[in-house]
This record gives sequence, structure tokens and C-alpha cells, in this order.
Amino acid sequence: MSEPLSDAQARVAVVMGSKSDYEVMKECAAILKQFHVPHEVRVISAHRTPERAREFALESRGIRIIIAAAGKAAHLAGVLAAMTTLPILGVPMATADLGGLDSLLSMVQMPAGIPVGTTAIGKAGARNAALLAVSILALSNAGLNQELKRYREERQAEVEKDDAAIRQEARA
Repeated sequence: MSEPLSDAQARVAVVMGSKSDYEVMKECAAILKQFHVPHEVRVISAHRTPERAREFALESRGIRIIIAAAGKAAHLAGVLAAMTTLPILGVPMATADLGGLDSLLSMVQMPAGIPVGTTAIGKAGARNAALLAVSILALSNAGLNQELKRYREERQAEVEKDDAAIRQEARA
């Protein structure tokens, strides 16, 4: 692993609209921990705590990227994006009503000029949002860039191992 980044070098905020999103967003935090990226995890609702969302977006604490998860109307990422120039990565949460399609559509339908980079629904999206954050930070951190390359090489090796095992089993 690369050396841990200091707060002055990079920070990621992982925010979610409700505590129930944490089970999914643990995946995001785990990836950030794996890469030693300093981060914080918060519950901030665009609808139930709008003033706190505003304060959070405007605070200057060294945060470089915000990963925002929300379900249903999924306005958290867009509200934060409207108030900051930081990159916002949105993670749509699965919902009982529409399986997360409602969340996904709410995030990807941002008006021109207020971008939210939106990932897949649920755990895959949480992991990918963290990896996107790592990729962004790696642009200016050679050690982190090397660690990301190593991570990708390990994923490739896993697929190659699985391929060999399946081919062996199919021949038997």
C-alpha cells in the first residue's frame, strides 16, 4: 500500500441521506481505507436538514471530493453540487418502491452546469464511487496512482484465475 495521505493532501467526504444507506456505503469507506485516503462519513439530508447540507457544502476543511448517496428523490448530490465546485460523485440507493431506478434517474437528470458524476445503484456504485475518488486523487499523487494500478492488476489476475479454473472444470 502507498503511504497514507495527509489531510492537507486529500480528503473525501462520504455523505448519505439517511442512516439506512450506511450498510451500502460501508463498501465505499472500505475502499477508501484500503487506499489510505483520509475521509469522513456523515448523514446529511437535503430534505430533512437542508441548512446543514448548505453549511456542509460551504465549509472549507480540505475536502477535495464529495461522494453523496441517497434514495428516492436523491437530491443530496445535486443540492451539494449546486453549492460547491468540488467534484460530486453520486451513489443511487436501491429503494423498495422502484428498486433504485427512481434514485438513479434523480441523480442523472441534473441540469447543465451542475454536474454530478453518477455511479451504479447500490454496493457496486459505492465501490466505484470510491475508486473514482481514488482515481481523481491519483492524478496528483504518484504513490496513489501506483497503488491504483496494482489494484487493477490484482482484479485482472482474479479474472484470469477464474477463467483458468472454469476452463479446467469444463474440460473435466
